[in-house]
Amino acid sequence: MPNYYSPGVYVEEVDSGSRPIEGVATAVAAFVGFARKGDFNKPTLVTNWTQFTEKFGGFVEGSYLAHAVFGYFANGGSVAYVVRVGEEAQKNNAQAALPAATNGGSSKEKVEAFRIVALDSGESGNDLQVTIDKASHGSPDETFKLTVKKKDADEPIEVFDDLTIKPGVQNAIKVVNAGSNTIQLEALEPDAPIAAVPALGDVALSGGTAAKGSAITKEEYVGDPAARSGFGGLEEIDEVTMVCVPDAMAAYQQGLKNGKTTFTGEDLQVVQAAMISHCEQLADRVAILDAPPGLKVQGMLEWRDKTNYDSKYATMYWPWIKVSDPATGNIISVPPCGHMAGIWARSDATRGVHKAPANEVVRGAIALETKITKGEHDLLNPKGINCIREFAGLGIRVWGARTISSDQSWRYLNVRRLFNYVEESVLEGTQWVVFEPNDTDLWARVRRTIHSFLLGVWRDGALFGATPEEAFYVKCDAENNPPDSVDAGRLICEIGIAPVKPAEFVVFRIAQYSGGASVSE
Repeated sequence: MPNYYSPGVYVEEVDSGSRPIEGVATAVAAFVGFARKGDFNKPTLVTNWTQFTEKFGGFVEGSYLAHAVFGYFANGGSVAYVVRVGEEAQKNNAQAALPAATNGGSSKEKVEAFRIVALDSGESGNDLQVTIDKASHGSPDETFKLTVKKKDADEPIEVFDDLTIKPGVQNAIKVVNAGSNTIQLEALEPDAPIAAVPALGDVALSGGTAAKGSAITKEEYVGDPAARSGFGGLEEIDEVTMVCVPDAMAAYQQGLKNGKTTFTGEDLQVVQAAMISHCEQLADRVAILDAPPGLKVQGMLEWRDKTNYDSKYATMYWPWIKVSDPATGNIISVPPCGHMAGIWARSDATRGVHKAPANEVVRGAIALETKITKGEHDLLNPKGINCIREFAGLGIRVWGARTISSDQSWRYLNVRRLFNYVEESVLEGTQWVVFEPNDTDLWARVRRTIHSFLLGVWRDGALFGATPEEAFYVKCDAENNPPDSVDAGRLICEIGIAPVKPAEFVVFRIAQYSGGASVSE
């Protein structure tokens, strides 16, 4: 209470006693996989496809990350974090040392200053050659021109002019890494400044051996939270609500094709089990799991029984979908996780997180890898396998909305995601309560704050009940805050909500009706 010492009119701003809770974002996807370029093991925010291509490059043959992200944005997604893995695998890409010319390029003594690494792994990088010429503008001691072309070819693939070794907008590493779709430029000693421009002449890349995306190990996908690597690094991104690892399938598929044991079915299960564990520990996101490629119905049932995943923080979609591959011009099959994440985002934006993200068209899908019948679906649905089906006149649609939990209370995906939304919103919206005087006044303010938020959730149609009293309750009083609890510094508030559940089985009972007979309406 301020003190007043002279007569007059005073204005004071006072706390209304109830602070609004703002609902958190519900559709922020995280993708972990193999990309052409970009920072390794650093969750990077992208909000559209153009941003993804600028930071990570485009489609890569043998990799599904770009297809998943493209499908996410095409189906309604708007915010995503991308984690590029495969730093160890990239060491097998074709590369070469780019020597620096001392004394402004006139000396014969040369030291290695840059490393050139092909973005495409495999032997294709061995066909590249980099040519260093004088820049069109600027001092030859500070600027140069870099041309990328195929060996024994005159037509350049890419040209970067007026590059400089100095920091700034024309810095060679910054410009080339942001604009090139073929190479990445690195400093041999990242912490040491580059003292001279590269020597004039041609440098050929060599040594590329790794298959695209397939050399990434399960340890790189899983990562380490302490080292902020793999999807372990996603722990620091609180906004994430769904996790996808599409390129785990690329590594598994390549292993099957080559008969290698670098990434087996057991390795795939390790990655998916780690995804589930990641989501369960943070309790604010859901893992979107893919099944292996090429499975028929019997194989899918066997895979589900073999893995025996059981979690309310994970869901599984099948079969793979067929899309057009801009990298090759062919029709290819891709894991559906990215497209499904986009559909979740679209459903959240148009209907709300309480709406089951099902009976939605899969945009970009041309066909399905496996078509299933209703009888086959009857076997898959009880096991928590969300099927993607093709219907005449309706297109290709998601036809399932279950988690892979055996707990009937958490059977439906929208229930899990609604609770995540409410829990996270309440958590972030009540931080002001900490260290407030723990008395009846505070309890009443907490009740009003949460009641106001849940009232809005009920009005949006997310809670079951004709009245707010039927839909939810908030209890924070002396009964659940006894003196010993208050003395321990605890404030306990009980919240109960009745979530709406999807009409998964719609039954119309039809009987013969004799005209003229009376029926009750």
